[in-house]
Amino acid sequence: MKFGKEFIAQLIPEWQTAYLDYIFLKSMLKDIRKSKEKKRKKSGENSGGLKKTGTLGRTFTGLMRRHSPRKLEEEVILVKNMQHDGKDSYETMFLMAAEEGAEFDIDFFNRLDLELNKVNTFYRNKVEDILDEAALLDKQMNSLIALKAILRDPDKSKHSVHLGTTQPSQELTTATSMLNRNKERYNGSAHKEVINEIEMSSDHSFQEFGTQRATLTSQQLEPVKVVRNVKINIMPETPRSTFRSILSDSQTKHFSKEDLDRGKQMLRAAFIEFHRKLWLVKSFSSLNLLAFSKIMKKYDKITGKQASRSYLDVVEKSYLGSCEEVGKLLGRVESTFTKYFTNGNHRNAMQVLRPLRKREKHRVTFLIGLFTGGSIALIAATVFLIRFFRIYEEGGVTQYMDAVFPLYSILGCIFLHMLMYAADIYLWVHYRINYPFIFGFKSGSELGYREILLIAMAISLFSMFGIISNLNMETKDLPTIPEVIPLILMLVLLFILVCPFKIFYYSSRIFLLRSAFRCMCAPFYKVQAIRECQYFFCYYILGAFKNRDTEFVDNNVYEIFFYVVAVIPYWIRCLQSIRRLVEERDPMQGYNALKYFATVVAVVMRTAYSKNSNDIWKMLSFLTSGIATFISIYWDIVIDWGLLQKNSQNPWLREKLVIGQNKIYFLAMIVNVFLRFAWMQSVLRFQIPGLHYKVTVTIFACLEIVRRGIWNFFRLENEHLNNVGKYRAFKSVPLPFQYGDGEDNH
Repeated sequence: MKFGKEFIAQLIPEWQTAYLDYIFLKSMLKDIRKSKEKKRKKSGENSGGLKKTGTLGRTFTGLMRRHSPRKLEEEVILVKNMQHDGKDSYETMFLMAAEEGAEFDIDFFNRLDLELNKVNTFYRNKVEDILDEAALLDKQMNSLIALKAILRDPDKSKHSVHLGTTQPSQELTTATSMLNRNKERYNGSAHKEVINEIEMSSDHSFQEFGTQRATLTSQQLEPVKVVRNVKINIMPETPRSTFRSILSDSQTKHFSKEDLDRGKQMLRAAFIEFHRKLWLVKSFSSLNLLAFSKIMKKYDKITGKQASRSYLDVVEKSYLGSCEEVGKLLGRVESTFTKYFTNGNHRNAMQVLRPLRKREKHRVTFLIGLFTGGSIALIAATVFLIRFFRIYEEGGVTQYMDAVFPLYSILGCIFLHMLMYAADIYLWVHYRINYPFIFGFKSGSELGYREILLIAMAISLFSMFGIISNLNMETKDLPTIPEVIPLILMLVLLFILVCPFKIFYYSSRIFLLRSAFRCMCAPFYKVQAIRECQYFFCYYILGAFKNRDTEFVDNNVYEIFFYVVAVIPYWIRCLQSIRRLVEERDPMQGYNALKYFATVVAVVMRTAYSKNSNDIWKMLSFLTSGIATFISIYWDIVIDWGLLQKNSQNPWLREKLVIGQNKIYFLAMIVNVFLRFAWMQSVLRFQIPGLHYKVTVTIFACLEIVRRGIWNFFRLENEHLNNVGKYRAFKSVPLPFQYGDGEDNH
């Protein structure tokens, strides 16, 4: 693989504009090459005598390069370090400006200087942020240790405790102190004081990283004094904690063991995310240094001027190349995490901090092909079975479509959902949209499009197997057994979903269950598809499967359940938006809640019209559904997708797009508007000629699934571009302790 493609594949998507613009610099080298080729053509018109002289000249030049390469390099460029506001700014002077075509070389080095200054400034800012966060983590760890000492022995905690001997963060504190001193050396300003400087530990875990021993001031601190102005900063994230926060005083100073355990969990998560930040910043530095080296070697190869050594020496001496803070702090964090969060088990710590990338398995691809082929074969067998045995030709088809078809249509909708999700993941990966970060997946545990496609095809295969088994039993006149097959399939899927064993993508199943539970408990959970399946459960619970009786749909209990299930998805989103409005004070969340509330009203009216067919309900259905639809269309395109910006670089779209063809976005908007009006089928009650009404309803439900799949792609694209614009590549991890001085509170 060429370095250009490898460089693009390895860069952090959210920071892509902060990297060296290798592709553009490479295009500038092409202009230099063309200029050199024109110069060679002109020089080729010289006489033979001149050619011999040129050969002797080249021989002499080669001898000079072998004996004094540095002297010749210094004659090509001169790089100056211009200090601006205490920070480095590099400017390169091209010393061979008099030769023909030198303007291309001058432009190249001017752009290279801009890229070096950009990368250097960005890296410096990230390192400074990391040092500040390291000091904050140290302060949080001090509070945790003091709280632990108080809870362990309340009487002894009143006396002074030497935190230097028992403090988990001593390695991190020492590293932070040293790094802030280095920070002063680069910035020329006084470094921020670390909260507690302690005596460096002499254990092996600290020495193994090769840091020199230092003597710092140790302090005798009383845990009671440490936590005097400390408050628990644990936001309620569960129904239990939400009710407790409502009923209790949030300013209480009575710490409990539960607070200690929760605080330790939160700090553990903060250390994991902080370690990830360190790795990303380190990879940013390494990849840019490699890119500078590659581009300068290409320049040398094209021009033959050997200027790379002079420029790369400057790059190595810059903050980007000489700063060692990140590497040192990385070792301290790993040592601290190993010793105090995994009980000294280095292997377990590395599995958490440096999860291995999943290796793509050929058996997944094989099984996808196997299940796809099996599904196609079963579809063909189903058609043959119906035609050959002439099943349902004497009025039985109506009863089958009314009673049994809806049972299998639910499985079909699940299959289509998975298929659209697999397509979305493939496109997100193709266009380098960081969907695991946006969704909050645990690093290395997210499923790829192949795994999702495998699940979808497995559902398709077993569904078709159930259908053909059902039809086969119909020919043998077995009254009840065929009706139980869809229930068995659904129970198998539910069993796999809740299976407690670490098989069948265990971490992904747990994430799905937690997310579903959070949705059902909204708004008591913090924000992280429910189909109308009431028919499926009532069909079996009420015993209608015994004789395919569908009269239960007119039951009052079923009608109430019908209303409730219809509004559940939108009501959940409405409650989630209300919670975010209360927590974040963001008015957009209030507008979002109103949007979902309008949808709830529209769904209730349409559901009422489906049960009471009269002109009043029909008019109310049209009115409320029309209002909700236009609000949703505007929100989809303008808010969620960020499109229809009149004065943007791409007219009526937005400034940045990941897809190169603008017509794709206009087509997506048209399709979204068209499919948003699919609800009209439930009001007008039209059906496709030649198809049963249940099939028509299922087709329109599938169109809504397709619309949501399209919406998902562009919604995440817009979110990803927002992250890129803000260089947001890290999660915001809450910290457990809040301080009375109002600082260091996250």
